[in-house]
Amino acid sequence: MLMKCVYLNSITDISPDNWNAVVNDSYPFLRHEFLAAMELSKSACSDSGWKPQHLTVYDGKNLVAVMPLYLKLHSYGEYIFDWDWSRAYERHGLDYYPKLLSAIPFTPATGPRLTCKEGVNKSQVYTFVSDSLVAHANKSNSSSIHVLAPDCDESTAWGARNLKLRISYQYHWFNENYEDFDDFLSRFSSRKRKNLKKERSRIEEQGVSIHRYIGDDISASMWDTFYHYYQITYAKRSGHGGYLRREFFDLIHETMSENILLVMAKRNGQDVAGALYFFDSTTLYGRYWGCTQEFELLHFEVCYYQGIQFCIERGLKRFDAGAQGEHKIQRGFEPVEIYSNHWIASEAFSDAISGYIDSEAERTVEHINKAKKLLPFKNSDN
Repeated sequence: MLMKCVYLNSITDISPDNWNAVVNDSYPFLRHEFLAAMELSKSACSDSGWKPQHLTVYDGKNLVAVMPLYLKLHSYGEYIFDWDWSRAYERHGLDYYPKLLSAIPFTPATGPRLTCKEGVNKSQVYTFVSDSLVAHANKSNSSSIHVLAPDCDESTAWGARNLKLRISYQYHWFNENYEDFDDFLSRFSSRKRKNLKKERSRIEEQGVSIHRYIGDDISASMWDTFYHYYQITYAKRSGHGGYLRREFFDLIHETMSENILLVMAKRNGQDVAGALYFFDSTTLYGRYWGCTQEFELLHFEVCYYQGIQFCIERGLKRFDAGAQGEHKIQRGFEPVEIYSNHWIASEAFSDAISGYIDSEAERTVEHINKAKKLLPFKNSDN
């Protein structure tokens, strides 16, 4: 192979057909349409601290691999945190930013990052790309390279090429070929099954009804309402209106509506809460939630139980409900390892961060093992 890497200043510098032909995966967040919506809406762009550097790999004139890549000027919107590392640089009078980051902006969903065209020698591509990334980091005065939330095989491949493997965790729900929601609940211990049924019945008791909308069934007014919820949630959590701009939702609706599920809650005919999901042929991804009125247990119904029910009805195998949230355990979400990979230019900091990652991994595995014992299933019940 006679390979070369070309770094793009915008995802729009390559056609959707060419990019998506290499991706060749149903995973929605790597599609050209999703990344373009981030950039065209000015949600993830140079002005917001996400300068596109998307990597494309050519063998001669043939495009054989692609990878989302950004020159980051901060660590916001990443969900696998390196703030301690940046503060350590600052204490020593050094610049941690810019850094090179391969991730899906504001989306902590595990999936492919470097993807290769079918039939290509992946091992050769990974080796070539890792060398190119180091050269690009040095050229751009980047302190480091980070690949966030690749799948296990990809993370292992990066680890073999001097990008230190780091372990984090999330909670995911898995479909064991359940016939319906009650079939899923049959795995629970009697007490915990009864508690969950009470949670679901409490929604109707409060006069709240739940409605699901897919794709083109979502109207412009629904997007306006949901975007208001999104801003409220971020205002409560972080004191700002959120990372995503209103135009982002219009763009994904125009270009990938078949991957979108919107769950809305109503009371007395008025919308009071909602949650946005993405889905592909195997997985449901819970992303954003918000409300204008507080109702007991409504968050669990809209963000978890409706998602589980949707997965069962559609035959989806996994439900990735996002980062964090120990409360998911008692609702049947299992702890899973999440991976990232890191290369640090400074030898001294690289050694220190490597030691930190090793120590953190021990604590993470311990947490996962403890969490598994708290699952509500009969064989996990204490």
